[in-house]
Amino acid sequence: MEKPGTTRHRRVTDRPNSPGLSGPTGNVEAVPAKPESPEQPISTAPRTVPVRSGHGSLTGTTDSALPSISRRHALLFGLVGVLYLVVVLAILYDSPLVDLDWFLQQLRPYRQWPGALPYLDIWVIAGQRGPTAIAACLWLGWRCYRSHSARPLLVMGMALLLLNVTVGGVKILTGRLGPHYAHYVGSPELFSGGSIFPSGHTANAVVTWGVLAYLATRWRRTGTVLAGLTAASIGLTTVYLGTHWISDVFAGWAAGALVLLSLPLAEPAVAALDRRVLAAWHREGRFARPAAAPRPRPAAAARPAWPPHPLPSSAQPAQARSTTPSHTVRLSRSERYSMVSSASGASTRTVRQPRSAASARAGSTGSPG
Repeated sequence: MEKPGTTRHRRVTDRPNSPGLSGPTGNVEAVPAKPESPEQPISTAPRTVPVRSGHGSLTGTTDSALPSISRRHALLFGLVGVLYLVVVLAILYDSPLVDLDWFLQQLRPYRQWPGALPYLDIWVIAGQRGPTAIAACLWLGWRCYRSHSARPLLVMGMALLLLNVTVGGVKILTGRLGPHYAHYVGSPELFSGGSIFPSGHTANAVVTWGVLAYLATRWRRTGTVLAGLTAASIGLTTVYLGTHWISDVFAGWAAGALVLLSLPLAEPAVAALDRRVLAAWHREGRFARPAAAPRPRPAAAARPAWPPHPLPSSAQPAQARSTTPSHTVRLSRSERYSMVSSASGASTRTVRQPRSAASARAGSTGSPG
């Protein structure tokens, strides 16, 4: 039995005198066997792709609808959800939280500082859904145009949709009345046709300003702090004005925080919608980047007829050579006359050229050259 990796196949040749193993039909040459490569199993695990969100990079899968989140994020999400549920149950079962509502209401803080009411009424508008959502969507629409992506508007729309489900549904189910319309002292005022629990102003402030901080590319921490302070001040302002109980504000803060913590889980759906929207807009040519105008190319400089390097002395034309002597010899007047006459080929008789009057006077007064 042959060992693996040795000669496994043999080939018979017809060359009679070739070196090798002699046999009855010719020489036999050894052919090395090819090493067998082990079969690699095909991976069936889902391929992971990075999913970007406002909280950084999350690892999602193409086969899974939900990306993986950190343990800290999951713990915070569960803690806020439990807090929201506790506030709702505390109102339903007439807990001491209802007594706290009535205690703050009977203080009537809006009567103690009446001069601040006009300013606080204007400040509460920052928590109303209509004005804030319109202003935020206009700004995010500009961001979409500049970044050629519909993600900012899709994230805001997803957040407002989740807000309607988590807050609007509880408002309808509880039907709580506000402090100005309460009938019995110490009563939670539930199932009376109201719609103030949880506080819509507070939850909307958390979501709207929180989404702007979530989508920020720079100064995200500063935006998060400002969004938190804005939501906190708007919630307390509604209690000061007497339009909400303090428990309404607690529930509004929890509901808005739940919406913000749910946004990373909705990123795969947002990314899919973004691809579809961009595909539709590219077909219509609206999101296509404008083609850059062709820049005029500078005209090429005319190349000289002669090479830029100097020619050797033997190749230079005769007229280009310098005839100036290396030193200047001062000749007398008679020698210059003889040179002119010999160069012109005339006779030995020279004709003197008339001089100007100034030169004649100079010659007559001066010594002969």
